This record gives sequence, structure tokens and C-alpha cells, in this order.
Amino acid sequence: MNVLTAFDTAFDTFDSTVRTVRDDQWAAPTACAGWSAKDLVNHLVSEHLWAPHLLRKETLAQVGDRYDGDVTDGAPIAAWERASAASRPAFHAPGALEGEVHVTDGRIPAPMYAWQMTTDLAVHAWDLAQGIGADVRLPEELAQALHAQAQPYVTDTGQPGLFDAPVPLPGAPDWHSRLLALLGRDPRPS
Repeated sequence: MNVLTAFDTAFDTFDSTVRTVRDDQWAAPTACAGWSAKDLVNHLVSEHLWAPHLLRKETLAQVGDRYDGDVTDGAPIAAWERASAASRPAFHAPGALEGEVHVTDGRIPAPMYAWQMTTDLAVHAWDLAQGIGADVRLPEELAQALHAQAQPYVTDTGQPGLFDAPVPLPGAPDWHSRLLALLGRDPRPS
């Protein structure tokens, strides 16, 4: 699975999950410790507001602090729609995935950034679904591709600041469960 196909699949999964959040669910805790449904969506909105700038090779200083704090303006779904309307085409723009992009830790290859954003979309779709009582199952081909991309970077302690330590899941039957466990989530029903 190439990165743009993976991105589009993960994007569609997150997008459809966000659209199922009811007004009375925004304060619900998600599978991301300390994040409500609104906090999680705010995180993705912020990331996707940043994406067009980064894919145009702008620096962090050029973007500045305009996307700090609550960027949902009290309407998380509408904020996601606005951010994603600019972000998705930015990933598909000619030359967007060439060269390097600026991120917090320096510069990384643009395709690596695209894989990171794809992983965030997919895993946070599942996280959000857990908080609102929805069922999100990542497509096996997507989960397998994301697992292959993430595995080299995950240590016994996870990816500090990004993902918790992997959850032991012996004999995980599918890539959906393996990916979630690798990234510190327990996909088993509670």
C-alpha cells in the first residue's frame, strides 16, 4: 500500500468517525489518557491546519503559533471539515511528498511525515470511537502497512510523547489488533 492510498483510507476512517460524535459526547474520555473527544479532535484539527504549510516546506517559525490552543471555535466537526478540506489536497499536490518537511524535532523526509500523519488519523479514529461507544475497525491492509512503518521506531517504552509502551498481545489474530497493541492500546474488549 503506498502512502497516499494509506493516507486516504485513514483519512476517510477518521472523517467518518468524527461525523458520528453527538453534541453530548464531546466531553467523553477517549482511549488517549487525559483527552476528551473534543481534545482529540482539536489535536487532529491543529495537525491538519499545519499540514499544508509544512508540505509547502514552510518552517515552524513561518507558521508561528497561530494553531496553538483550542482551534475548534466551539464547533469541532466544522473545524475538522475546514482543516481537512485544505489538508487532504495538500498531501496530493504535485511535489508535496518530495524533499523534507520541518517538524518539531527538525527536518524529516516528506513521505515519513505523511506516514506519521496517516498513523495519527488511523489510531485516533479508533481512540475517538472508544470514547463515543462507536466501533472502528481499521482495514487490514492499512493496519499492516502502518505496523510496518511504525515498528522500527517503537521501543519497549513506546514512543515517548507519542505512544505508550506496546501492550503484550500474544497471538494477535489480525493487523488491526497488532497495530493498536504496538502503539500502546489494548484492542481487546473490556
